[in-house]
Amino acid sequence: MERHTHKRWLVVSLLMALSASASAAEFGTSPPPSANFDVSPLQNDQSYSGFIITYKDGSTERSNAAMAVQNVGVAVSRAKLSAGTLAAPRALTVRYERRLATGADLVHTDRALSASEAATLIRQIAADPAVSFVEPEYLLKRVDGIRPQGAATFTVPNDQYYAGYQWDYLAPSGASFFDNTLNANVANWGAANIQQAWTLADGTGVTIASLDTGVTNHPDLNLSLANAGYDFITSASVSGRSTNGRVSGGWDTGDWTTANQCGSGQPAEASSWHGTHVFGTAGGEITNNSTGMVGTAFNAQVVPVRVLGHCGGSNADIADAITWASGGSVSGVPANAHPAKVLSLSLGGSGTCPSSSVLGKAITGAIGRGASVVVAAGNSNANAANFSPASCAGAVVVAATGVTSTRAYYSNYGSIVTLAAPGGGVYKNDASSGTQATTGFIWSTINAGTTTPTTATYGGMAGTSQATPHVAGVVALMQSYRLSLGKTLLTPAKVTQLLKSSATVPHVTPSGSKPIGSGIVNAYAAVQAAGSQP
Repeated sequence: MERHTHKRWLVVSLLMALSASASAAEFGTSPPPSANFDVSPLQNDQSYSGFIITYKDGSTERSNAAMAVQNVGVAVSRAKLSAGTLAAPRALTVRYERRLATGADLVHTDRALSASEAATLIRQIAADPAVSFVEPEYLLKRVDGIRPQGAATFTVPNDQYYAGYQWDYLAPSGASFFDNTLNANVANWGAANIQQAWTLADGTGVTIASLDTGVTNHPDLNLSLANAGYDFITSASVSGRSTNGRVSGGWDTGDWTTANQCGSGQPAEASSWHGTHVFGTAGGEITNNSTGMVGTAFNAQVVPVRVLGHCGGSNADIADAITWASGGSVSGVPANAHPAKVLSLSLGGSGTCPSSSVLGKAITGAIGRGASVVVAAGNSNANAANFSPASCAGAVVVAATGVTSTRAYYSNYGSIVTLAAPGGGVYKNDASSGTQATTGFIWSTINAGTTTPTTATYGGMAGTSQATPHVAGVVALMQSYRLSLGKTLLTPAKVTQLLKSSATVPHVTPSGSKPIGSGIVNAYAAVQAAGSQP
């Protein structure tokens, strides 16, 4: 396993995508109402070349890509943007990329724009009366936090790792749990009561979609749907393939980066194998097999959907993946033969999520198809309302706690957080610094390769990324129990309600100014509540 001492916070870079409409005379001279566009994801240290435009129903541009590109060109002219060199300037050109599953159009400019230039162009596009909404295309990142310093890795997995490392599956009773790093017992108030939930359900009959970096081969993972998954990354520079375009299979080929690849001053990073870690926690890890560790809904089917690669993943690609994973149609991609009723998204970026945005629409669509969408609150110790997709309406937003039940010091918070789950507190007694502890991390499957996959192993990570698949797995247990009782599946709204009403009140009272929802997920209570519904 790779050992990193730095923190991976929620960050965002942008690609951008647009389309606009109408003639020059039809554009307004002043910025349109704020509801028509969103510039919140724009970051001053990033550049943008893509824009996503949603046209109003009935407009010519809604069905005419050529007209859309033409009118974006008009907006470029009004924004006084050019390309070429100082000695030989030329007009900035626009090319049409594709229609997204939400009905929005993605366009790219032939030159990357600064954040201020992009904001100007977005406002000019939004001034077109035919435009319903405009936003940049941008990269979201995996939301993992910290890895242990000097922690052991395991090359020969066996069941003893559950007893010695997976404190998060026990009951939140305060009973002592032996910490291998501290060589001492610690009181376990922050666990999710998953082990007891297995007396009622194991995930049978439910499919979870894990939208992440993909998954690697591992002897302790159920990879029966790995080839049925899909790689939604369109850009070759992000996917690592030689050409642009999407491919079948949800495999992680690595997300390593070189220095400055993801922005000036960004250090080189080894591949994270983030998707393999969360895949195992949600339910992909084979359980009761005398090998390795355990997964939450271990008899559920987990389909990996690759949306994150080198430097992250585009909001346009992620929106299409959300639609596909939940059973919706995406142009150019075969229908999903295994539509999921639970989507797990341990990813995010700065910016809000208006209902008209591409992510907002994709999540609303998935919920409409009966899928619960579980997302990470983020690792910036900030209000989750300022991050996406955490701020998307209808999402189950998950904060992170540690073994003491305290909010992890890195975890985002706020009124939009639904509930918390074990994400790891990193340090002894969930402090914000000091001695790292075994119980400070969530342990799951991983890979030892620094770039491409090599040896399958196990390792610890901490973050709201790790909290999220716990909740996704619990949702699968809830729905599985319903199926075993011969009952219909719960609606996403009812799932959210029951998760909140059955949550455990933290032993350590959260700060009133930094709330983490209704409490810590209690798998047994949530599954019981699901079964009691008519």
